[in-house]
Amino acid sequence: MRKSLSILIATMLLAGAPVHAQQHAGNNGMRYKWVDGKGLPHFSDSLSQDALKYGYDVVNDQGMVVAHVQRQLSPEERAAAQKLAAQQAAAQRAARDQARADEQTLAAYPDEAAYKASLQQALANMDQQIHTSKLNLRSQEQALTELLGRAAEFEHNKQPLPKFLQDGIAKQRGVVSEVQALLQRQQAQRDQAAQAQAQQLAHYRALQAAQNQQP
Repeated sequence: MRKSLSILIATMLLAGAPVHAQQHAGNNGMRYKWVDGKGLPHFSDSLSQDALKYGYDVVNDQGMVVAHVQRQLSPEERAAAQKLAAQQAAAQRAARDQARADEQTLAAYPDEAAYKASLQQALANMDQQIHTSKLNLRSQEQALTELLGRAAEFEHNKQPLPKFLQDGIAKQRGVVSEVQALLQRQQAQRDQAAQAQAQQLAHYRALQAAQNQQP
């Protein structure tokens, strides 16, 4: 499928070929030959719709093929060819970007120890953020506990709970939930980073091995 679409991409560059070939044939006695959908060969001094549909060869007066024009593309085929061309171009750009990134990595970290130290520092920074969030969560939970304690005193004395205290408890519970959610995200990001670093280290080792094998 990729090969056929690659051919279709090349065909798009020949959009003006039929007119040019017909003018050239009229000036030099060339003919056209093509094979229809049933596999039957055809020859003509002028281009037909079938020739344009199936593609054709331009033949000189000695019977030699001097040019070949691919069949015309349908709108769907043109769209597929353009999509494939865009994908291939994107893949080539990604490959070039990766090659530059690899060169920069090897230049910045000449040995594995230096590279691992940079990875560990990134995790250490994330650990510090998690630690800060844990301290904040502990503080917010303590504040909520104090509010709930005050509410318990009102209930113990069989007094109605003031609205300001109700609102304060609801607000503080929201704060605790937000900090808990933040902490969960940070821990998940830390786990993902650790997994990604394992892959990055393996990639770095492969780059080093390839570099060491170069003459």
